[in-house]
Amino acid sequence: MTGSRAAGLLLGYAADLLLADPRRGHPVAGFGRAAAALERRWWRDDRRAGMTYVVLLVGSAVALGLAAERTRRPLPRTAVTAVATWAVLGGTSLDREGGAIQQLLAEGRLDDARVRLTHLVGRDTSQLSEPEVVRAAVESLAENTSDAVVAPLVWGAVVGVPGLLGYRAANTLDAMVGHRSARYERFGWAAARLDDVLNLPGSRLTAAFSVLLGEDRRSAWRAWRRDAARHPSPNAGPIEAAFAGALGIRLGGTNVYGAGTGQWVEHRAIMGDGRPPVRDDLARARCLARRVGLAASAIAAGAAYRARPTN
Repeated sequence: MTGSRAAGLLLGYAADLLLADPRRGHPVAGFGRAAAALERRWWRDDRRAGMTYVVLLVGSAVALGLAAERTRRPLPRTAVTAVATWAVLGGTSLDREGGAIQQLLAEGRLDDARVRLTHLVGRDTSQLSEPEVVRAAVESLAENTSDAVVAPLVWGAVVGVPGLLGYRAANTLDAMVGHRSARYERFGWAAARLDDVLNLPGSRLTAAFSVLLGEDRRSAWRAWRRDAARHPSPNAGPIEAAFAGALGIRLGGTNVYGAGTGQWVEHRAIMGDGRPPVRDDLARARCLARRVGLAASAIAAGAAYRARPTN
């Protein structure tokens, strides 16, 4: 059973490398549309309403995963796990977005790079300088390497298809309703807290791989231990700090969110001891993210295989 799981995780990871996300008909996008439709009917300025919303949607994803894994025949189980893994991973699409920003900056098209950056971050990018664009892109690459690659592989190794689909459902809901705003402060509380819990193992593994596979292990470890707790996110902090140390740069600083009268400013702690990021650091960050993803796929498959029953 777990031999099929291990093979399916590796095949799904390979499919993401080769095919990336489908441009049309992506199941995660379909889930998002269904969640948005339900939110319009279900929304209340109340934590209990938000909790029920999350339980219903994440529970449905887990139930779908359980039904998909019902067969005990090795080949169908491998195929189902591979398709589910491919559906929930987003590492190649993430890397391509980073590459597109890198290319635009190389061509001197800062305005276009600012616009393309909105595919990765929720902050206001309209006035960012080139170093700030690079910083935002590197921070997104770091955090999303955990969210879109490492964390789903962890849950896939431990729980199989239900873990893959349940994790992706929770992470998608956090992106939709878990952010701070007047509308979602109460309704989105459960989505944000569940995503924090589910991302704990993946974020620590991502940070650990960043230390082990980065260019400066000592600086990465030092930045993780010293700076991570100063980040407002318990999961993004270790990853961004480890990336900053591994690459010898500084991350963090002032971020502007929203627009117009709804705009607000956050001052994030500085991560790392290095210099401000420059254009070439984006390529280095992409390379580190790819190495982390490859290591995570090997560890996840190995863990799934070793957990197989012996009797």
